[in-house]
Amino acid sequence: MHKKIFLLLALFLSVPQKGFAQTEFNWSSLTWDNDAFLGNDDDGYTNGMYIALYQLKEYEQPSNAPWLLRPLMWSLTEKADVGLNAYTIGQAMITPQNTETETPAEDDLPYSGLLFLNNSYLSIHQNYTDKISTTIGIVGPLSLAEESQKTIHKWIGSGEPKGWDTQLKNELVFQLSRARAYRSWVADNNCWDLITAGEVSIGTLSSGVNVDVVLRFGTALKYSYATQLLNSTRTTNPTVIGGGGYVYAGISAGYLFNQIFTDGNTFTDSRSVDYDHEKISAMLGVAYSWGSYSISLAAYDASILTNKSEKQAGLTQYGTFTFSFGL
Repeated sequence: MHKKIFLLLALFLSVPQKGFAQTEFNWSSLTWDNDAFLGNDDDGYTNGMYIALYQLKEYEQPSNAPWLLRPLMWSLTEKADVGLNAYTIGQAMITPQNTETETPAEDDLPYSGLLFLNNSYLSIHQNYTDKISTTIGIVGPLSLAEESQKTIHKWIGSGEPKGWDTQLKNELVFQLSRARAYRSWVADNNCWDLITAGEVSIGTLSSGVNVDVVLRFGTALKYSYATQLLNSTRTTNPTVIGGGGYVYAGISAGYLFNQIFTDGNTFTDSRSVDYDHEKISAMLGVAYSWGSYSISLAAYDASILTNKSEKQAGLTQYGTFTFSFGL
């Protein structure tokens, strides 16, 4: 355990931190995803914990941007009305349907964990927002997902998951993504709007294309639509800052070319499972802000087209909670 922590510290301390300690952040958020919020029990994507820091920042030259953003800075051709830079550290864990056996069934999801660092930047304009994002992380025992789940189960008096010895092997992973969201329609009373968004991602973590359509009703819609783009990296759920709130419902369609949690390790032999590459997701949520605080609750279900196995339905069925606060 101590050796794992030492190796992880060495990994993250190797990331260039020049200027990071002097960075002034405007607010932070804590996000917790769990399948138990929807009545599931350690099935698929069972838990995720994410901490994010945000700063209002515009980068006029790629050389001035954080190094994680530079690979895609060239794609931002228009000067932003507002720029938002976000850093996220998170851990996610995926388990099979049956966690009481030491050797999960071959058609069940493999045990896997992910520990990652993400840097996302939003270039916000009046009616559209661009996003560039880079994620680096590690899958396997060094993600500490096994230790996290066993500790949580001990706290709540639940049975110990027994199959973590079969989890994916240690592997460094990455992902680059580029997205754009439009505020496509706004009602005359400004209480309704429609967001359409598209995203392309590539990497050993996962690669795919995705489109979203989200309908919102509430207040403070004009300045909060851009946060929809931070959802896919689990930086935050769609949220609002500075007062107001809204409810939203949406649908998402996409195609996955690769996904390490189901395909298994990229360069070594490991457990894997067949899965549906096409996906249609539904989302329902609410966001509310008072003063410098904000909360958002949501439910996601991306198993609408899952035909391969009922055991895979839980991979993307989860409830989620975000608490944001000013610094």
